[in-house]
Amino acid sequence: MAAKYLDHVNIQTADVDKTVAFFTSVIGLTVGPRPNFDFPGAWLYCGERPVVHLIGLDEPPQSGTGCVDHVAFEAEDFEGTCKMLEARNYEYETRQVPGIELRQIFLHEPNGLKIELNIRGS
Repeated sequence: MAAKYLDHVNIQTADVDKTVAFFTSVIGLTVGPRPNFDFPGAWLYCGERPVVHLIGLDEPPQSGTGCVDHVAFEAEDFEGTCKMLEARNYEYETRQVPGIELRQIFLHEPNGLKIELNIRGS
């Protein structure tokens, strides 16, 4: 069996609102329906898919990001995204993938998780 797509990423956070704000205003996800769990959190959607699940904690997780190095999203408008990040004072790095027309932007969300944005084309 081969995986077909990334289903979702689960992030534990002591600040659900700040984390939702990052993923909606910077990454462009939207808040959508979430099962009625007995703990705080949010589900963030890319189109019709809930791709980021947030779990609210009383204090920051002690394990950091664990073995998760980063979460990648396909994106568009390289220059526009860089300008938006600069306007919001987000630190980021860029990279051109050798041999293919793929540029990347790396930044960190409020809980320290590295986010990779992949922009295809020149």
